[in-house]
Amino acid sequence: MQIFDLETFQATPLNRDPYEHLVIPGFVKAEALERINADYPKIEHAGSFPLDHLEFGPAFKAMIDALEGEEFRKAFEDKFELDLSKRPTTITVRGRSDTHDGKIHHDSASKIITVLLYVNPAWDDSGGRLRVLRSRDSIEDVAAEAPAAGGALVAFLRSDHSWHGHLPFVGERRVIQFNWVTDNDSQRFAIFRHRVSASVKQMLSFGKSSKDPRPIAPERM
Repeated sequence: MQIFDLETFQATPLNRDPYEHLVIPGFVKAEALERINADYPKIEHAGSFPLDHLEFGPAFKAMIDALEGEEFRKAFEDKFELDLSKRPTTITVRGRSDTHDGKIHHDSASKIITVLLYVNPAWDDSGGRLRVLRSRDSIEDVAAEAPAAGGALVAFLRSDHSWHGHLPFVGERRVIQFNWVTDNDSQRFAIFRHRVSASVKQMLSFGKSSKDPRPIAPERM
């Protein structure tokens, strides 16, 4: 089963306004998308979680393998005119969004390219749709807005002006973030930070369950 529409990716010109980025609806093919959602990890909290804190099925694992594959990397090397062959990668997964998510920011300097996949089956809310922004001052200063569903891809070259964010949304919001990063130290730090964050959320979940008779599903194991 082919997971990504790399033909459309290759045919889509790189948008350089206001920074180098791509927005491709339906990048995850429909048949793969349905299976990925069936195998998506159960995430009860907002925030980004590393793969080793999650359980998921074979279709989701196949997508992760494709992200780490040579064909995917070469497509991005050609598009962004970069050599990524020796660059480490990081992957985190989101399942929910909360009120604090979506604030305008640019990614940390350790990231080279950010790839976001929105695998929600459908999306009717005006919030939660990633916006490529022209400045850090206004969420309405929009150069492009991405679909938050249907296997849409957003990819951009990180810079000090690669501003992005979204209007608030609270609820289920399935996003996979894949990054090429500058070096192994950056990779290790990013993984460590997300592991600590995930462990804290898990402990808080267990703490709440001891006071509340309603069960809370753990995020790990």
